[in-house]
Amino acid sequence: MPRFYCPTSLTPGDLLDLPASAARHVQVLRLQPGDVITLFNGGPDVPGSCGGEFEATVTQMGRSHVQVQVGAHTLVEREAALQVHLAVGMPANERMDWLVEKASELGVASIQPLMTERSVLRLSGERADKKQAHWQSVAVAACEQCGGNRVPRVHAVMTLAQWLKAPAPLDAAQSPRLLFSLRPESVGLREAAHPTATDITFLSGPEGGLSPAEEDAALAQGFAPVTLGPRVLRSETAAIAAAAALLISG
Repeated sequence: MPRFYCPTSLTPGDLLDLPASAARHVQVLRLQPGDVITLFNGGPDVPGSCGGEFEATVTQMGRSHVQVQVGAHTLVEREAALQVHLAVGMPANERMDWLVEKASELGVASIQPLMTERSVLRLSGERADKKQAHWQSVAVAACEQCGGNRVPRVHAVMTLAQWLKAPAPLDAAQSPRLLFSLRPESVGLREAAHPTATDITFLSGPEGGLSPAEEDAALAQGFAPVTLGPRVLRSETAAIAAAAALLISG
């Protein structure tokens, strides 16, 4: 059954017009009145959301709008108990799109795009806003496809220095912050991730990694250096591999 993201309050019996993006998708699929679809509204951060997903029936098809009647609610979630947050030095070309898509499929809680000393991709102003909106739409499409009912938030682009100014969590065991690093003192991912942790933040660099000064700045803010093994992974691969290691079994 086709699934669509509808970030608004959903109540069984209500008639509502689908958001423009979902309406276009319904039209592309050539659905007709009477066809049944699935709606989800993104999780507890959406006002009026009760999580899970809703059955809905198409009632009207117009040139620019699609009306549906909301049906039964199913309180089903496909999320891991552990919340994983990725903070990544943005890779160039289409690799950031791929990273956002795969991270969303795996079930990360949020993605923070960062500009670092070695970043090839530089964004600011309107261009940064457009990229953020594009990546958020990539996350939505990934959740529609994979069955996730909670869309990860893609934050506004920041510099690493700006992002590191955020206060550190009070309980480092419950909310560890990990830095992907080739430093000899780096430990294995699972060794660094405390078994009682409720959320984990991963910081990884762009092509070429973070500079020594940037790593020092992160370590000074309480980040612990970790490694995924002896191989040197691409920036986007490292972030996805770490998320998969913790979320696939979660």
